[in-house]
Amino acid sequence: MRIAMSTAISTLMSTAKSTGTAMTDGAALYKLLAWLSPGYPIGAYSYSHGFEYAVHAGHIADADDCVRWLQDILERGAGVADAILLAGAWRAADAGDAEQLAGIAEYAAAFAGTGELALESHAQGAAFLKITSEAWNTPALDLLTGCWDGPYAYPIVVACAAAGHRIGLEDAAAGYLHALAANLISAALRLVPLGQTDGQKITAALEPVCLATAREAIAAPLTRISNACLIGEISSMKHETQHTRLFRS
Repeated sequence: MRIAMSTAISTLMSTAKSTGTAMTDGAALYKLLAWLSPGYPIGAYSYSHGFEYAVHAGHIADADDCVRWLQDILERGAGVADAILLAGAWRAADAGDAEQLAGIAEYAAAFAGTGELALESHAQGAAFLKITSEAWNTPALDLLTGCWDGPYAYPIVVACAAAGHRIGLEDAAAGYLHALAANLISAALRLVPLGQTDGQKITAALEPVCLATAREAIAAPLTRISNACLIGEISSMKHETQHTRLFRS
């Protein structure tokens, strides 16, 4: 079943509730750590979000370049956009509002700027939905599949699972952004290449960026969604025809 998104979108564009910021309890935190770990089988390791072409083109050559590139993605690109969509979906799922949730799910599915970035989000979303529905099912995931028939953008499915298992919104958003950054740092270790210590230094440098972006996203209306990382989008487009590739995006 597909619900028209116009009412849901207009409602979300006018408000951003400050709910869901309570601390996550131990059991819920366990679930969040499991879902967003590199071991969760959604194929995250096979995507680079255009990073592979950026290295190939000489835009990224060392750890400092990686920090700058990833900071832009988190603050101005897919990071903050996904976190805003996650926040909206979390609230809709938490309220049991199928109409709002369907509108956000449709908007998220259409938001990716390139074919490879759409594949990255939709394939991970579908895998996350399948695995989580079998291992950690919750009525919030049933609500999503009942109101929207796909494709399922990755942050939307994470949001519904988090809301259904009482994971605080700020924790879910920060965890999602950390997972995004961690996956791209893992790609950087293989592509630049960098050492494991460099990887941890980059992760540490991005800690305040992830946390600040999560707070910004959960306070933002849907109209805040944008992507100002044009070179990242262009890198994704160029990657589609790159002669030698290790990653799917």
